[in-house]
Amino acid sequence: MAYFITESCTGCTACARVCPTSAISGVRQQRHTIDPAVCVACGVCGRVCPAGAVLDEAQQPCQMIKRSAWARPAVDPRRCVSCGACVETCPTQALAWNDEPGHPAHLLPVLQEEKNCIACSFCADTCPVEAITMQLPVALPAGGAAEKVH
Repeated sequence: MAYFITESCTGCTACARVCPTSAISGVRQQRHTIDPAVCVACGVCGRVCPAGAVLDEAQQPCQMIKRSAWARPAVDPRRCVSCGACVETCPTQALAWNDEPGHPAHLLPVLQEEKNCIACSFCADTCPVEAITMQLPVALPAGGAAEKVH
């Protein structure tokens, strides 16, 4: 089941601009719609909706989350078998192969285009050896010590 946009939609177009499959259509300042045949249920539309007008697959309202707080994939080089499933499944091509000779992560998937990552977790869900985890960004408080953002 696809995500759904409610009558609360203001037509701001934020969701349509970030949808990796162009499943969302609509005119500015009018309610948008999601084509269920094209929606891959990545959830990015709900994370960017300022009106809280997006329902997830369970028909629960999505919460807007600042992009800087989105989880990012982290690859464990000890577990990764370089099968490529994560790179192939990434809907925004944010993951790519690190083919830089001599680099510690040579021939491993890396988050090459962080700005393209939509925190969908498809890469982690697809990994057959569970080498990818989605990690929240680390914030540096005024004291300078790193802590996880919850």
